[in-house]
Amino acid sequence: MSRRKGNCLREGFTTGTAATAAAMAAYELLCTGRPPASVRTPLPPFSSGGGDAQDAVDGLHPRAWMDLAVQTCHTEGADTASATVIKDGGDDPDVTSGALIRATVSRTTSHGECPPPSSEGHLRIEGGPGVGRITLPGLPLPVGAWAINPVPRRQIAFALEYLRKRFAESALSSPPFLTVCISVENGEAIAKRTFNPRLGIRGGISILGTQGTVRPFSNTAFKATISEQLDLAEALSCKAVIFSTGRRSEQLLMARYPTMPQHAFIQVADFAGFSLEKAARKHFPSLIWGCFFGKLVKLAQGEGYTHARESALDMSALARICKTSGVMDTNRIAACVTANQALELLLGDQAGHEAVLAIALRAARTLEHFAGNRVTLHLFHLDGRELLKL
Repeated sequence: MSRRKGNCLREGFTTGTAATAAAMAAYELLCTGRPPASVRTPLPPFSSGGGDAQDAVDGLHPRAWMDLAVQTCHTEGADTASATVIKDGGDDPDVTSGALIRATVSRTTSHGECPPPSSEGHLRIEGGPGVGRITLPGLPLPVGAWAINPVPRRQIAFALEYLRKRFAESALSSPPFLTVCISVENGEAIAKRTFNPRLGIRGGISILGTQGTVRPFSNTAFKATISEQLDLAEALSCKAVIFSTGRRSEQLLMARYPTMPQHAFIQVADFAGFSLEKAARKHFPSLIWGCFFGKLVKLAQGEGYTHARESALDMSALARICKTSGVMDTNRIAACVTANQALELLLGDQAGHEAVLAIALRAARTLEHFAGNRVTLHLFHLDGRELLKL
């Protein structure tokens, strides 16, 4: 189950961990004839040091173990069993939280003349309904592969080898081959609410997770998605990358650049510095940024991470910029609660337009600092107007 530490938010687990737990439950049923109510699931990464020797597989130890409940577990013939685990994102707002992850494990004497490319020794891992397939280059797996990432594949392989040894099948002269098929109930519908369509992953969600657990409101997953989208844009030789801070600003940029491919548009939320530094290493010919006034002011303050919890709006500093631009009533600006409230005051003042430009120029310098090069900047009003382009 997911874990809570003191009064902290509840930690969840990844789709990779859910798939591993389901595969373990199905395999345990094949080995013992008894469906487990829960399974002790290893968490990546796997290292060669520390840990209990009994928990090791080929000298590798998991980072930790997590006890997970098994939703269903039943046989589908003498050599096939299926189990399901409900993915729980803890207190993280994850669209895959609550998804029913299924693993069907089949035991055979061989995979034919040779195991397929997706195999791990005597183990073949494939996807089923609700798991996507990769259709574009630039991701950790080749085009045509099931979207079951390398770390979850290793996690499943480690777990099943651990169970194989635990249930003494290592004594057999020829260990059985296993095929594990991972599927996700309603996975195709869930995937429409993720970045998968933009990444060229079709037909379902991805089986992911480098640590096995989900830390509530962690930035790691979002940064990983940004990195993957940049890799994809590079692999597809995009001439420009067009960054936005959310869906609304992205839609306005798409209207502004209608001929650009969808893969060139990347939502980066509050990760301005991270995204531009990553993009700079890939040497795209052009970088474009679009945002609303609130994020613009944060950038003008020199912030590379613009979330409200880490980066407060300094209305007094905004008022000082406005004063140097000739705005007379800067006390009203300093008293504003939000940046958009200040923007409306500025747009009603002739000198306010000069102040908006001054703020945008400061923001542009911040963007260029992180990118190491010029970044085209678009400022939008909440009503959809483009207020300026630099």
